[in-house]
Amino acid sequence: MNSEVKSAGRVLDILEYMAGRREAVALSQIVRDLTLPKSSAHGLLQTLAARGHLVQDSAGRYMLIEAGRHGFPFRRHEEPLVVKAMPFMERLRDESGETVLLSAMNAHCDIRRLAKSVSRQPIRYDVNLDAAIVAYCTAMGRVLLAHAPQQTLEDYLSRVQFLSYTPYTITNVQEIRNILIKVRQDGYAINDQEFVTGSTGIAMPVFDATGNVVAALNLGTLTSRYFERHEALLSMLRKTADDISRSLGYRAKP
Repeated sequence: MNSEVKSAGRVLDILEYMAGRREAVALSQIVRDLTLPKSSAHGLLQTLAARGHLVQDSAGRYMLIEAGRHGFPFRRHEEPLVVKAMPFMERLRDESGETVLLSAMNAHCDIRRLAKSVSRQPIRYDVNLDAAIVAYCTAMGRVLLAHAPQQTLEDYLSRVQFLSYTPYTITNVQEIRNILIKVRQDGYAINDQEFVTGSTGIAMPVFDATGNVVAALNLGTLTSRYFERHEALLSMLRKTADDISRSLGYRAKP
Protein backbone atom coordinates (compact mmCIF):
# COMPACT_ATOMS: atom_id res chain seq x y z
CA MET A 1 0.00 0.00 0.00
CA ASN A 2 1.55 3.31 -1.01
CA SER A 3 1.60 6.38 1.25
CA GLU A 4 -1.25 8.13 -0.59
CA VAL A 5 -3.63 5.20 -0.13
CA LYS A 6 -2.50 4.81 3.47
CA SER A 7 -3.34 8.46 4.14
CA ALA A 8 -6.78 8.03 2.61
CA GLY A 9 -7.40 5.03 4.83
CA ARG A 10 -6.34 6.99 7.90
CA VAL A 11 -8.70 9.83 7.02
CA LEU A 12 -11.58 7.36 6.81
CA ASP A 13 -10.51 5.75 10.08
CA ILE A 14 -10.56 9.16 11.77
CA LEU A 15 -13.97 10.08 10.38
CA GLU A 16 -15.47 6.74 11.42
CA TYR A 17 -13.92 7.07 14.87
CA MET A 18 -15.18 10.64 15.33
CA ALA A 19 -18.65 9.68 14.12
CA GLY A 20 -18.89 7.31 17.07
CA ARG A 21 -17.91 9.96 19.61
CA ARG A 22 -20.49 12.22 21.24
CA GLU A 23 -18.00 14.53 22.95
CA ALA A 24 -14.84 16.38 21.93
CA VAL A 25 -11.66 14.27 21.79
CA ALA A 26 -8.05 15.29 22.41
CA LEU A 27 -5.32 14.58 19.86
CA SER A 28 -3.53 12.32 22.36
CA GLN A 29 -6.61 10.14 22.76
CA ILE A 30 -7.14 9.88 19.01
CA VAL A 31 -3.51 8.86 18.54
CA ARG A 32 -3.79 6.26 21.29
CA ASP A 33 -7.13 4.80 20.19
CA LEU A 34 -6.24 4.59 16.49
CA THR A 35 -2.52 3.81 17.02
CA LEU A 36 -1.49 6.57 14.61
CA PRO A 37 1.78 8.49 14.51
CA LYS A 38 1.16 11.78 16.32
CA SER A 39 2.53 14.03 13.57
CA SER A 40 0.52 12.26 10.89
CA ALA A 41 -2.68 12.32 12.94
CA HIS A 42 -2.26 16.00 13.70
CA GLY A 43 -1.80 16.85 10.03
CA LEU A 44 -4.86 14.86 8.97
CA LEU A 45 -7.01 16.35 11.73
CA GLN A 46 -5.96 19.87 10.78
CA THR A 47 -6.80 19.16 7.15
CA LEU A 48 -10.25 17.88 8.07
CA ALA A 49 -10.79 20.95 10.23
CA ALA A 50 -9.71 23.27 7.42
CA ARG A 51 -12.20 21.58 5.10
CA GLY A 52 -15.03 22.07 7.59
CA HIS A 53 -15.53 18.47 8.68
CA LEU A 54 -14.03 18.86 12.16
CA VAL A 55 -13.84 21.76 14.56
CA GLN A 56 -11.78 22.35 17.70
CA ASP A 57 -13.11 23.59 21.00
CA SER A 58 -11.39 26.11 23.26
CA ALA A 59 -9.25 23.32 24.76
CA GLY A 60 -8.05 22.18 21.32
CA ARG A 61 -10.11 18.99 21.33
CA TYR A 62 -11.68 17.82 18.08
CA MET A 63 -15.36 17.38 17.31
CA LEU A 64 -17.17 16.02 14.30
CA ILE A 65 -20.14 18.34 14.59
CA GLU A 66 -23.43 16.76 13.68
CA ALA A 67 -23.45 18.36 10.23
CA GLY A 68 -20.37 16.35 9.36
CA ARG A 69 -22.17 13.13 10.25
CA HIS A 70 -24.63 13.79 7.45
CA GLY A 71 -22.20 14.64 4.70
CA PHE A 72 -22.10 18.43 4.45
CA PRO A 73 -19.37 20.70 5.76
CA PHE A 74 -19.94 24.02 7.43
CA ARG A 75 -20.02 27.27 5.56
CA ARG A 76 -17.18 29.54 6.59
CA HIS A 77 -19.27 31.80 8.88
CA GLU A 78 -21.03 28.87 10.56
CA GLU A 79 -18.03 27.09 12.06
CA PRO A 80 -17.16 29.72 14.71
CA LEU A 81 -20.83 29.91 15.70
CA VAL A 82 -21.07 26.16 16.25
CA VAL A 83 -17.77 25.98 18.14
CA LYS A 84 -18.94 28.73 20.51
CA ALA A 85 -22.41 27.27 20.93
CA MET A 86 -21.67 23.58 21.47
CA PRO A 87 -20.43 23.71 25.10
CA PHE A 88 -23.51 25.72 26.06
CA MET A 89 -25.76 23.34 24.12
CA GLU A 90 -24.28 20.35 25.93
CA ARG A 91 -24.76 22.07 29.28
CA LEU A 92 -28.39 22.81 28.42
CA ARG A 93 -28.89 19.21 27.29
CA ASP A 94 -27.58 17.96 30.63
CA GLU A 95 -29.52 20.47 32.74
CA SER A 96 -32.84 20.06 30.93
CA GLY A 97 -32.56 16.41 29.95
CA GLU A 98 -33.89 17.36 26.51
CA THR A 99 -32.54 17.68 22.97
CA VAL A 100 -30.95 20.97 21.92
CA LEU A 101 -30.76 22.19 18.31
CA LEU A 102 -29.08 25.13 16.61
CA SER A 103 -30.28 26.42 13.23
CA ALA A 104 -29.70 29.30 10.84
CA MET A 105 -31.63 30.73 7.91
CA ASN A 106 -30.48 32.07 4.54
CA ALA A 107 -31.89 34.99 2.54
CA HIS A 108 -34.36 32.64 0.83
CA CYS A 109 -35.71 31.60 4.27
CA ASP A 110 -34.35 28.08 3.98
CA ILE A 111 -33.64 26.69 7.46
CA ARG A 112 -30.40 24.77 8.01
CA ARG A 113 -29.81 22.79 11.18
CA LEU A 114 -26.19 23.32 12.21
CA ALA A 115 -25.76 21.17 15.30
CA LYS A 116 -27.57 19.17 17.93
CA SER A 117 -26.99 17.78 21.38
CA VAL A 118 -29.33 14.84 21.87
CA SER A 119 -31.15 13.99 25.08
CA ARG A 120 -29.89 10.91 26.90
CA GLN A 121 -33.38 9.93 28.05
CA PRO A 122 -34.68 6.56 26.77
CA ILE A 123 -37.62 8.26 25.05
CA ARG A 124 -36.46 11.48 23.45
CA TYR A 125 -36.82 13.90 20.57
CA ASP A 126 -34.25 13.55 17.79
CA VAL A 127 -33.97 14.47 14.11
CA ASN A 128 -31.45 14.11 11.30
CA LEU A 129 -29.78 17.43 10.70
CA ASP A 130 -30.22 17.20 6.94
CA ALA A 131 -33.96 16.41 7.18
CA ALA A 132 -36.32 19.03 5.76
CA ILE A 133 -37.51 21.74 8.13
CA VAL A 134 -40.38 24.15 7.48
CA ALA A 135 -40.09 27.70 8.75
CA TYR A 136 -43.70 28.75 9.34
CA CYS A 137 -44.70 25.87 11.64
CA THR A 138 -41.52 25.20 13.64
CA ALA A 139 -40.21 27.09 16.65
CA MET A 140 -36.77 27.75 15.15
CA GLY A 141 -38.29 28.82 11.84
CA ARG A 142 -40.64 31.24 13.54
CA VAL A 143 -37.83 32.84 15.54
CA LEU A 144 -35.77 33.36 12.40
CA LEU A 145 -38.73 34.60 10.33
CA ALA A 146 -39.75 37.00 13.10
CA HIS A 147 -36.32 38.64 12.97
CA ALA A 148 -35.92 38.60 9.18
CA PRO A 149 -36.01 41.85 7.17
CA GLN A 150 -39.59 42.80 6.33
CA GLN A 151 -39.19 42.35 2.58
CA THR A 152 -37.59 38.95 3.06
CA LEU A 153 -40.54 37.90 5.20
CA GLU A 154 -43.08 39.23 2.71
CA ASP A 155 -41.40 37.41 -0.16
CA TYR A 156 -41.47 34.19 1.86
CA LEU A 157 -45.13 34.49 2.84
CA SER A 158 -46.15 35.28 -0.72
CA ARG A 159 -44.53 32.20 -2.27
CA VAL A 160 -44.77 29.46 0.36
CA GLN A 161 -47.45 26.79 0.19
CA PHE A 162 -48.93 26.39 3.67
CA LEU A 163 -49.38 22.67 4.27
CA SER A 164 -50.82 20.87 7.29
CA TYR A 165 -48.22 18.47 8.69
CA THR A 166 -50.39 17.50 11.66
CA PRO A 167 -53.95 18.31 12.79
CA TYR A 168 -52.42 21.16 14.82
CA THR A 169 -50.56 22.98 12.02
CA ILE A 170 -51.55 26.63 11.61
CA THR A 171 -51.78 27.47 7.90
CA ASN A 172 -53.71 30.76 7.89
CA VAL A 173 -51.31 33.48 6.76
CA GLN A 174 -52.81 36.18 9.01
CA GLU A 175 -52.54 33.91 12.04
CA ILE A 176 -48.91 33.25 11.15
CA ARG A 177 -48.24 36.98 10.86
CA ASN A 178 -49.77 37.48 14.31
CA ILE A 179 -47.66 34.66 15.72
CA LEU A 180 -44.47 36.22 14.35
CA ILE A 181 -45.35 39.58 15.89
CA LYS A 182 -45.85 37.85 19.24
CA VAL A 183 -42.54 36.01 18.86
CA ARG A 184 -40.70 39.32 18.53
CA GLN A 185 -42.54 40.72 21.54
CA ASP A 186 -42.09 37.67 23.77
CA GLY A 187 -38.56 36.78 22.69
CA TYR A 188 -39.35 33.13 22.01
CA ALA A 189 -41.44 30.85 19.80
CA ILE A 190 -43.36 27.65 20.47
CA ASN A 191 -44.21 24.81 18.11
CA ASP A 192 -46.84 22.68 19.83
CA GLN A 193 -47.17 19.51 17.70
CA GLU A 194 -47.50 21.53 14.48
CA PHE A 195 -44.69 19.74 12.66
CA VAL A 196 -44.47 16.37 14.43
CA THR A 197 -47.35 15.01 16.51
CA GLY A 198 -46.33 14.38 20.11
CA SER A 199 -43.35 16.74 20.11
CA THR A 200 -43.09 20.34 21.27
CA GLY A 201 -40.27 22.78 20.62
CA ILE A 202 -39.40 26.18 22.07
CA ALA A 203 -36.80 28.42 20.45
CA MET A 204 -35.04 31.71 21.10
CA PRO A 205 -32.81 33.95 18.98
CA VAL A 206 -29.02 34.04 19.15
CA PHE A 207 -27.50 37.47 18.51
CA ASP A 208 -24.04 38.38 17.22
CA ALA A 209 -21.87 41.34 18.23
CA THR A 210 -23.74 43.67 15.86
CA GLY A 211 -27.13 42.79 17.32
CA ASN A 212 -28.25 40.71 14.36
CA VAL A 213 -29.98 37.36 14.85
CA VAL A 214 -27.62 34.73 13.44
CA ALA A 215 -29.28 31.54 14.70
CA ALA A 216 -32.11 30.04 16.67
CA LEU A 217 -31.58 27.81 19.70
CA ASN A 218 -34.24 25.16 20.26
CA LEU A 219 -35.24 22.75 23.03
CA GLY A 220 -37.15 19.79 21.60
CA THR A 221 -39.07 17.43 23.85
CA LEU A 222 -42.10 15.22 24.15
CA THR A 223 -45.28 17.25 24.47
CA SER A 224 -46.19 15.55 27.75
CA ARG A 225 -42.84 16.49 29.31
CA TYR A 226 -43.03 20.05 28.00
CA PHE A 227 -46.30 20.83 29.74
CA GLU A 228 -45.07 19.31 32.99
CA ARG A 229 -42.18 21.79 33.22
CA HIS A 230 -42.52 24.42 30.52
CA GLU A 231 -41.56 27.36 32.77
CA ALA A 232 -38.33 25.69 33.87
CA LEU A 233 -37.43 24.74 30.28
CA LEU A 234 -38.11 28.28 29.09
CA SER A 235 -35.88 29.72 31.81
CA MET A 236 -33.00 27.34 31.00
CA LEU A 237 -33.31 28.05 27.27
CA ARG A 238 -33.32 31.81 27.82
CA LYS A 239 -30.15 31.68 29.92
CA THR A 240 -28.35 29.52 27.36
CA ALA A 241 -29.36 31.68 24.39
CA ASP A 242 -28.14 34.74 26.31
CA ASP A 243 -24.86 33.02 27.17
CA ILE A 244 -24.21 32.05 23.53
CA SER A 245 -25.04 35.58 22.37
CA ARG A 246 -22.62 37.07 24.89
CA SER A 247 -19.92 34.64 23.78
CA LEU A 248 -20.39 36.05 20.26
CA GLY A 249 -19.87 39.59 21.54
CA TYR A 250 -23.49 40.65 21.92
CA ARG A 251 -24.32 43.17 24.61
CA ALA A 252 -28.03 43.74 25.21
CA LYS A 253 -29.20 47.34 25.36
CA PRO A 254 -30.36 48.52 28.80
